[in-house]
Amino acid sequence: MATPPFDRAQGAPSASRGAAPGSATPAGHAPNVTPAMRQYLDAKQQYRDAILFFRMGDFYEMFYEDALVAARALDLTLTSRSKDNQGTSIPMCGVPHHAAEAYLARLVKKGFRVAICDQVEDPKKAKGIVKREIVRVVSPGTLTDAQYLDERAPAFLLSVFMGSPPGTARGSDPVVGVALLDLTTGEFSCAEYAGTAGLQALADEVSVLRPREIVAPIDLDLARVLTDGAAERLPVTRVEPWTFEHESARRTLLDQFRTNGLEGFGLDSHALATSAAGALLHYLRDTQKADLAHVRSVVYKTSADCLLVDAVTLKHLEVVESMEGGREGTLLHELDRTVTAMAGRLLRAWLLRPLVSLDRIHDRLDAVEEFAFRSTDRGKFREVLKSVQDLERLVARAALGNAGPRDLVGLKQSIAVVPRVRLVLDAFEAPLTRSLLSALDELADVRDDIDRTLVDEPGALVRDGGYIRDGLDAELDDLRRISRSGKQVIAELEEREKQRTGISSLKVRYNRVFGYYIEISKSNLHAVPPDYHRKQTIAGGERFITPALKEYEEKVLGADERILEREIELF
Repeated sequence: MATPPFDRAQGAPSASRGAAPGSATPAGHAPNVTPAMRQYLDAKQQYRDAILFFRMGDFYEMFYEDALVAARALDLTLTSRSKDNQGTSIPMCGVPHHAAEAYLARLVKKGFRVAICDQVEDPKKAKGIVKREIVRVVSPGTLTDAQYLDERAPAFLLSVFMGSPPGTARGSDPVVGVALLDLTTGEFSCAEYAGTAGLQALADEVSVLRPREIVAPIDLDLARVLTDGAAERLPVTRVEPWTFEHESARRTLLDQFRTNGLEGFGLDSHALATSAAGALLHYLRDTQKADLAHVRSVVYKTSADCLLVDAVTLKHLEVVESMEGGREGTLLHELDRTVTAMAGRLLRAWLLRPLVSLDRIHDRLDAVEEFAFRSTDRGKFREVLKSVQDLERLVARAALGNAGPRDLVGLKQSIAVVPRVRLVLDAFEAPLTRSLLSALDELADVRDDIDRTLVDEPGALVRDGGYIRDGLDAELDDLRRISRSGKQVIAELEEREKQRTGISSLKVRYNRVFGYYIEISKSNLHAVPPDYHRKQTIAGGERFITPALKEYEEKVLGADERILEREIELF
């Protein structure tokens, strides 16, 4: 299915500001461009209003107007790449691929959307030009890297749709359907609002929950829906209206939840909420190129679920934010003694939307009272929880394909705490605690699978290698044996050459440019054997290669390269 075009987030710096005429616009149908630039132009057509990070070797390059915008936003050096078919230099800038996440975060925080076009095949094995594809789109609402997020606050996307429910009379007031989804945790809810009071309630909800991004159809007048000016304050992404059509949205939800109906989610009689929820899921699945396996349910919310406190009241009462705009001195600051980031987010949500159901209030108070009086057990529980990382966000990163080896080991270590949690909580009797305990899954299969696959202390990045355990994969074990023995052979070769030539200072060394070589100082060049082939002259002597050294180099380096490839395949 073709990707709908997205408009740049409203409020982001204008991409065209300061652009040089001619040089800033990609010639989408220019006949005289290189194959790589043709790939770039084709990718750019898919996401015309996003900055395109185009992978070329060790860099993500940007061209034309994207280069002008990114150079200003990121303080990059602007250069040029040859000329276009009109003889005008093509603006260009780039960032190292290993540091791309930091640059992405900076652009997103300034309101831009970034489409990442990566190499999807090994350049060494490519026949002709390397195949490249858009692998994800990063926007204010889809940034998932933990180091760029507030660990104790949600990161919601909001979708908005307005229309008339099926069966309503012509001329009836339209209904607004909305959906909220936190991609970093999988939390997903939807609701409907109608009339003046409903629109005010929606405005309050948006002001309180502060979504990172709004998704809306191209033809929707957001100022009519979000009456408090949120459409001017927040990044807005416009998508094709067909994604909000009820049947299309309903099919998206059914496919996501692997179900035959939506009655169990309370959506069977809420067409507008269904449209908003389905369209938001479609947007995220399309831009993240993932099935969002961590989004497993959606909750339809009504005013009966909790007390709706408007943003002004919350601010005056300094519930989560002080009058000066900080956290210190607020009710949340005084109450929050939670150990985990997950609990911190949950407590914040509870304070923003207090319960109204008397039964649920009593259940919660009974559980809190028991924890308050069982100080010894509470202390044990808090100590156990100190070993638990942010499970919600770790699972989300894994589901999106963004988790590294260290993330998965963190997931394993957190899951391993569950039996200890169960042991401590088994002493508690409050109904809410018992209910939560009965639903606790130890996930032993997941824990054991990660433990069997990954070493205990891996690096953070997949590209660094060294994270797959020995004994897991026969091919990887064989390659590692070749690599280790090959390097030993290099050491033995150095000693043998010292004895053969009589040059005690002879060194066998390696660098990425020249590979393995034998280095001889100037004072010993007279003793170089005839089978030494000069490779490079340096200030202190010469570098040589021999047939035997070349043979071992190919074996060792080939094994190292294949080791990383195999680790990535297994990961």
